[in-house]
Amino acid sequence: MSNKFWLYFIFNFIIIGGCNLDKSETMMQTCERFESWIAMNANQLQGSLNEGASQELIQNTEKELKISFPQDFKDFYMIHNGQKNGTGGLIDMDELLSLEEIVEQWSVWHELLISGDFDGYTSEPSEGIKNNWWNDKWIPITHDGGGNHICMDLDPASGGRKGQIIQMWHDSEERELIATSFSEWIQNYVDGLETGAYRYSNDWGGIINKADADVTEN
Repeated sequence: MSNKFWLYFIFNFIIIGGCNLDKSETMMQTCERFESWIAMNANQLQGSLNEGASQELIQNTEKELKISFPQDFKDFYMIHNGQKNGTGGLIDMDELLSLEEIVEQWSVWHELLISGDFDGYTSEPSEGIKNNWWNDKWIPITHDGGGNHICMDLDPASGGRKGQIIQMWHDSEERELIATSFSEWIQNYVDGLETGAYRYSNDWGGIINKADADVTEN
């Protein structure tokens, strides 16, 4: 664990009492499981996760995006600030974005939104997701290199939950609900790694859904 995370933990829990111990332990355990699986099953990706982000960087990112991150997202990013750019797909062949990359990807969509590129377009979302083509409070947390993202939805529709995780396609109307929170999403993914739903693929250069890899490599 990075020194930055422990400083954050001590400051919040001991000094101001604002840290949920169980939640922090759970996120640390999830990250340890993730790191352990990579070491044992995808050592080509060892070292691809960044060190934790500083509290200052997290706060500056929130200001840039004009949002407040959920605590579970901050807990994770204080441990790992996404992954190093260009080091292979960690999330089913997607890159897990650093805070800096989150701002960069979000800015592309923001500029398209304010320029009117999405005027008149709507999506076909799962229940609890607004039918925008793009929403500035959809925060991209992964990128597949082709304009598609897994996003954290901070502006849900009625019946949704702030912080829910959704799939956003640049050329499809689908907006699918993946998980109700960041912690649920990352824990489910690590569970999938440990149960064999994903594997490292030399052909693809990253972690991929096992069923997809078996089809494309045979």
